[in-house]
Amino acid sequence: MIFLAAIVLGAGFGLLGRGKIENLARLQFRWPWLVLAALIVRGAILLTPLNSVEAARYVYLLGLVVIVAWTIWHWRRLRGIWLVTGGGALNVLVIAANGARMPVAPEAAGSLNSRGTFGQYTLMGANTNLNFLGDWIRFYPAPGVFSVGDVIIALGLAIVVFLAIRNPRPYKELSPP
Repeated sequence: MIFLAAIVLGAGFGLLGRGKIENLARLQFRWPWLVLAALIVRGAILLTPLNSVEAARYVYLLGLVVIVAWTIWHWRRLRGIWLVTGGGALNVLVIAANGARMPVAPEAAGSLNSRGTFGQYTLMGANTNLNFLGDWIRFYPAPGVFSVGDVIIALGLAIVVFLAIRNPRPYKELSPP
């Protein structure tokens, strides 16, 4: 939900800045199906009983790695995408450091408090690593908690959409020598 809100905010400010929504259609992506497939796989793991399959958390992490790689590939095409890359990389780091699970703050963990782990989530504590990068940030009254990486991704998405609506031209591509 935070990502959708960021996209809407970026679009709103882009339009207020006299940009055109049609400029989004001018963006050119390389292999857009790759990021779409990674998002679908991650969503399926999050929202279906697949999250109870032990190996699914590694597939979830791999999906995030694919998204980060895709954003790196688009640094010269989408201004501001480096922020999305940075936030995604922080999420990859914390998830990888915790056995392919994202630590969640106990005050926001709900039933995770009694389970300890569920799917790709684990209860944040002394036995988890890089807790400051885990899910602990709240934006009241919105439900859920977010990681530092999530907040940076959202900021990056807002900037990417804002800049794309204002001026859809990518960075000048480097020509080969």
